[in-house]
Amino acid sequence: MRGFVDDIEELTEGNTDFRRVLYTARNMQLVLMALQPGEEIGEEVHDDGDQFFRVEDGEGEILIDGNVSRIRADMAMIVPAGARHNVKNTGNEPLKLYTIYSPPEHVDGVVHPTKAEADAAHEHFDGKTTE
Repeated sequence: MRGFVDDIEELTEGNTDFRRVLYTARNMQLVLMALQPGEEIGEEVHDDGDQFFRVEDGEGEILIDGNVSRIRADMAMIVPAGARHNVKNTGNEPLKLYTIYSPPEHVDGVVHPTKAEADAAHEHFDGKTTE
């Protein structure tokens, strides 16, 4: 297996897609995200897994079980399994971040250029990994 080795900062800052799955392993998944000004992921709960976020560019806020925190470049957040959460871009530029789902959440390799396309897709991890 090759695993994943690349410049995550460069990839994240260069991403313009709402969601882009980069790599899926059996127990975790690496996903790039870009939220436009005023855009949000939308409140959700992952009962079966934890989620890590890191912001590379922009500013916003994260909601975790009713607690709102300001976020900006170089900040990391962990959302425990079962916590209701949301990430929102409150700035004037795209919010560029990456997230690690553990276990995977989305179909490997999926790209959703916009939030509308992501919301319409209704796809979930199907058990197929990158390698």
